[in-house]
Amino acid sequence: MSGAAVVMRGVGFSHGSRTVLTDVSVTVGSDTRLAVVGPNGVGKSTLLALMAETLVPESGSVVVSPPAATVVLVPQERDRRPEEALLGYLARRTGGDAADAALDLAAAALASGAPGADDAYALALERYLALGGADLGDRAPAVLDRLGLDPALLDRATATFSGGQLARAGLAVVLLAQVDVLLLDEPTNDLDADGLAVLEEFLERRTGGLVVVSHDRAFLERVVTGVLDIDEFTQEATLYGGGFAAYLRERERARTAARNAFETYDGERAGLVERARREKDWAQRGVGRASSAKALRDEPDKNVRAKNVAGAQGRSAAAARTLRSLNRLEELEDPRDPWQLRLSLDPATRGGEDVAGLSGAVVERDGFRLGPVDLQVHRGDRVAITGANGSGKSTLLAALLGRTELAAGRSWRGRSIVVGEIDQVRQTFDGVELLGAAFRSATGQDEAESRTLLAQFGLGADAVVRPVASLSPGERTRADLALLMARRANLLVLDEPTNHLDLQAIEQLEEALSTYDGTMLLVSHDRRLLERVQTTRRLAVEHGRVHEP
Repeated sequence: MSGAAVVMRGVGFSHGSRTVLTDVSVTVGSDTRLAVVGPNGVGKSTLLALMAETLVPESGSVVVSPPAATVVLVPQERDRRPEEALLGYLARRTGGDAADAALDLAAAALASGAPGADDAYALALERYLALGGADLGDRAPAVLDRLGLDPALLDRATATFSGGQLARAGLAVVLLAQVDVLLLDEPTNDLDADGLAVLEEFLERRTGGLVVVSHDRAFLERVVTGVLDIDEFTQEATLYGGGFAAYLRERERARTAARNAFETYDGERAGLVERARREKDWAQRGVGRASSAKALRDEPDKNVRAKNVAGAQGRSAAAARTLRSLNRLEELEDPRDPWQLRLSLDPATRGGEDVAGLSGAVVERDGFRLGPVDLQVHRGDRVAITGANGSGKSTLLAALLGRTELAAGRSWRGRSIVVGEIDQVRQTFDGVELLGAAFRSATGQDEAESRTLLAQFGLGADAVVRPVASLSPGERTRADLALLMARRANLLVLDEPTNHLDLQAIEQLEEALSTYDGTMLLVSHDRRLLERVQTTRRLAVEHGRVHEP
C-alpha cells in the first residue's frame, strides 16, 4: 500500500524493573530500509514487537497508517509447533493466520448485527487479501521449488524437518510475505551462501518499508540505507543515514567527539575547581595574617592594616567569581564505554597430536546419509567446514564428537582432549534449569565464581536466577561462550557461533579466535568471520559427502 507508515513517538518500554527503551521516535515509511543495532538485551527485538503492535508501549504511541496497512514481524527463532504442517507454519509466520482469525471474528460480528460491524469486516477482509492469505497455497509451491524444497513438504509437519530444511522454510516465509512494512529479526541465521544471495536479492528489489535486526555485516551493507542505534546506557535511539558502512564511520566519529568534548570539559572544570580552592585558601590565610596580633605589632598604622585585610578579602571575591564561572560551565556526562566481550580461550592443556577422527563412518537418519567419511584432525588444525543447508555439516560434527550413532565405521577422540562447543540451536543447558545452577553444574565452579564469570559476559544477577529457556538467543549464546572460557578447551567445535550475537561481540569473538592456540572446527556462513579468522584447512560437505578442496 503506497504511503503506508509506522510512526513511533516517544516510546518507552520496560521488562519488569529493567527499562529497555526510552523516548524512542522513528517513522518507517514505504521507502524506509532501516537496520536496528545495539548490544544484546538492549531492546532491538522489543522495538520490532512494538512496531508490529504485538506489544503495547508503556509511554508514547505507535500508529500504523492507514488502518488497513499491513505490518508483519518475522521473529528470529524459527519455532516449530507439534503437528503443524509447513503450509500452516507459512500462514502463521506471514500473518495470514492472524488475518484469517480476525476476518472470522469480523464475519461473526457482522452476522450478529453488531454496530459498526460492516466497516470492521471490510477492513479485515482488505487486510486478509493484502497479506496474500487467500492464495498462499497457490504461491508457496513455486517458492519452495526455488529454494530447493519439495512442494510435497507443505503437508508435512515441520517438527520432522532438518535444520537445513527449517532454515529454508524460514526464508520462504520472507519471500511469501506480502506486507507494507516487513520486520525481520535475524533473518540470516543459519542460511547458507545460496540462501543469503536469494534473501539479499529479494530485499534489494522489494518495495515497501523494511526494518531488520541482523548481526551479518555484509548483509546490512547491501540492504539498508539507515541505521537506528539503541544506546545501552540511556536506552535512547539515534538515527543515522547513509547506509551501514557510513553508520560505522559516523558512530566512531561521534564517540571520538564525545570523548574529546568531555575531556576538554573535565579538564576545564578541574582547573576552575583547583583555582577556586587556591583563591579561597589564600583569602583565608591573608585575612588571618592581616588580623593577627603579630600584624598589630608589625604594622602600627591602622589604615595600612585595613588595606591589607581588604586585599585578602578581595581574594575571597575572586574565588567566588571563579565558582560562578564553574557553575556557568555547561555540564557534560562522561561517555561510558560500551560493554565488551572479554573472551579468553587459552587451552588448559595441549592434548595429544591426534585430536579426533572418523574411519569409514556412515550416519543414516530420516532418509539422509552422510559418508562414508575418513577424516583425521590433528593438534593445531583450524578447520572451516562449509556447505549448503542440509548438506550434513552439523551431522559431521556430531559424528566426530561421538554424539550420534554410526551405521558403519567408527569415530575416535585423542587423549587429554577437552571439548568446548557451541551448538547451532543453543541447547547446551537444560531449558527448565536456572542459568546459575546449570552453569555451576557444567563448570564445577562455586556460586561466587560462576556469577563473576557470567557477569563478565553481560549476564548479571537477574539473568542467573531465570530459567535458561526464558533467556534470549543472544543471552544463551553468551552463556555458551562463558562456558567455553571456563572449560579452557583445547578443541573448539563452533556451529554458527555468531548467530544471535551483537556486532561488537562478534568482532571480539573474531579477535579471540584469531589468537586461540588450540584445535578448532568452525561451521559458519558469516562471510566477515571467515575472512578474518585464519584457518589451515577447509572441508566441503555436499549432499552427505565430505571432501577437502
